[in-house]
Amino acid sequence: MIYFGNLGMDYLIIFISIGITLLAQVFISTTYSKYKKINTKEKKTGFEVARQILDENGLQDIYVVETGGNLSDHYDPRRKTIRLSKDIFHGTTIAANAVAAHEVGHALQYKDGYTPIKIRNAILPLANFGSKAGYIIILISLFAGITDLLWFGIILIGFMLLFQLITLPVEFNASKRAKIQLKKDKFLNDGELNGASTMLSAAAMTYVASVLTAILEILRLVLIARNND
Repeated sequence: MIYFGNLGMDYLIIFISIGITLLAQVFISTTYSKYKKINTKEKKTGFEVARQILDENGLQDIYVVETGGNLSDHYDPRRKTIRLSKDIFHGTTIAANAVAAHEVGHALQYKDGYTPIKIRNAILPLANFGSKAGYIIILISLFAGITDLLWFGIILIGFMLLFQLITLPVEFNASKRAKIQLKKDKFLNDGELNGASTMLSAAAMTYVASVLTAILEILRLVLIARNND
């Protein structure tokens, strides 16, 4: 049977991971709550912002539609559709403009052939497989006492970490493109742009938190594996 190592260290790593995740969620929730209450002077809705930026960049074939949920906004490259949650689609707030422009930023990445997003899409199947199969293999290894199998499971989970690492520049670049367009098209004034920047930075921190928690999880599994070599 595999020895689980220092349980105190395991619990510490798990506690830190939960703390990082909660802090990131609180940060984005409080920041979003603040800026979704502040209307812009131009009173442009998220839909209007997205539609104008798309049209300016020759992306008239991309649809902008309303979707359910809260902060469920995303770009679907397969269907060439930007899906905006109700508050973003109809909202005339700093948050609505910032999020809408960010999602358009992803569409612009595909248009420009942005390299990191190509790499991320190539790794996605491996990441999905690794995140599912990796933990199954680890559970089998723990019950069967096969340490080599445990290392193989860790490697598979590592593909998910690699995917998350590549996601960081993709998200930061989409936010950068969003801020450029918001300023260029004068959707926001200087003060509102500062608010949009804060909003987008808060959203990016959720991805940073995901990377950190993934690193800590792999560290925890590596410690277990080393204790059984």
